[in-house]
Amino acid sequence: MSPKWRVWLAGGLLGAVIAAALYFPALRRQVDKAKQITEKTAEQARRELLPPTPVTSGDPKVKAKMFWGSKSEDGSLEAVNVELPLSKDPVLRAKQILNTLLAGPVDLESRTLPPDAALLAFYILPDGTAIADFSEALATAIPSGIQSEQLAVDSITRTLEANVPQVQRLRILIHGQEVETLAGHLDLTQTIPVSTAAPAAPARSGISVLTAPIEKAIEKVTGSAKH
Repeated sequence: MSPKWRVWLAGGLLGAVIAAALYFPALRRQVDKAKQITEKTAEQARRELLPPTPVTSGDPKVKAKMFWGSKSEDGSLEAVNVELPLSKDPVLRAKQILNTLLAGPVDLESRTLPPDAALLAFYILPDGTAIADFSEALATAIPSGIQSEQLAVDSITRTLEANVPQVQRLRILIHGQEVETLAGHLDLTQTIPVSTAAPAAPARSGISVLTAPIEKAIEKVTGSAKH
């Protein structure tokens, strides 16, 4: 190969390397941007597919007590009275209350929960333990830190305590799954007390709170068969 062709080949290779160095970072940014848009679209789709919380037209308006963040620097909560049409059914009432809490206060600085978080499901077990299933945004969009995480959970539990007396304890799930922490700090493996008068929850003994009612039902059937 002649020296001239070697120069041309080296120049071509150098140009290709420079072009790749300029192109691939831009391509990666586009891929990351597309991924974020896809994740956001998927989250919006999940929220749109959720059935709306049933609201009976005859529900009377009552003064609900919502606990949002106060403007003080100590990171405390402040009770705010809001007039809402609330169902007498405790499950529907809890959904209405939590959806209002998620919608946030007029003053956005007092918000305690991420704006993109959504309540996916809510039900109450016979022993007064409530299961609240939130979207992934509750864990991924909340500022990481024990104070912000504790404020979010306290906001939920105190609002439920003030408006849904049937709820005595709470388990928080993220997208249907039990998680160890909310955003790396606050422990969610234990049942969270809601009512100060609620008796202590029994030890878990490795049995999920989601399967406990089924286990109890089996025990009752077995006991009846023995007698």
